[in-house]
Amino acid sequence: MTQLIQSEPEFYQGQFGDFTITESDRTGVIIYRAGLAVAALSFAVGTWLVLSLGDTPGVMRMLTLLYAVFSLALGVSLVTIHIYLAALHRTLQLFWIIGSLAAIVLALSSNESLALSVYNHPMTLFGVGFTFAALTGIYFKEAFCFNRLETKFLTPLVPMLLLGHLTGLLPMIGEQLLLGIWAILFVVFALRKVMQPIPPDIGDKSVFTYLKEKRTAHS
Repeated sequence: MTQLIQSEPEFYQGQFGDFTITESDRTGVIIYRAGLAVAALSFAVGTWLVLSLGDTPGVMRMLTLLYAVFSLALGVSLVTIHIYLAALHRTLQLFWIIGSLAAIVLALSSNESLALSVYNHPMTLFGVGFTFAALTGIYFKEAFCFNRLETKFLTPLVPMLLLGHLTGLLPMIGEQLLLGIWAILFVVFALRKVMQPIPPDIGDKSVFTYLKEKRTAHS
């Protein structure tokens, strides 16, 4: 009779006690990284199209589709990311929801494509920009937790580009340069996440347990 051989769970020493990493934990990390990879690829393809082919009608239609894929993939990553501070986690998710709703309303109400609407009317960044604020939150978390060089650049680069466009202080060549750097570093970040061992992305589960018990005790 064939017997199913199950691997012994791995025990880790956490700040507040021992913990184990389950297959569900590993699956969550894989989904988080897959979401980042899809978002990075969509963003990079969109950037390449607009920088190489310009604002042709076909490119603008493709950008709307790519942005939808990017936003959905980012939303998946924001659901499965491991962040110790629950309030920060919920804030990033709320930012994504606000940005997504703003993009949907803008896409349905404007006579222009989504990309042109945002580019020609910078004030729309007060809505759509929340999505990129959520993405910047991920960059910051990765820079803080893993000391990643590319995310140290991405964390200030994204608000610099958005604020530069919002205020009109950045010339077009400057915006194109920053956009290209953003796309390249985003892909580098996503690729490096794929190669990173899984347990560090799960973090110290004893901290999550401690914080959850603390919230329960104060509720």
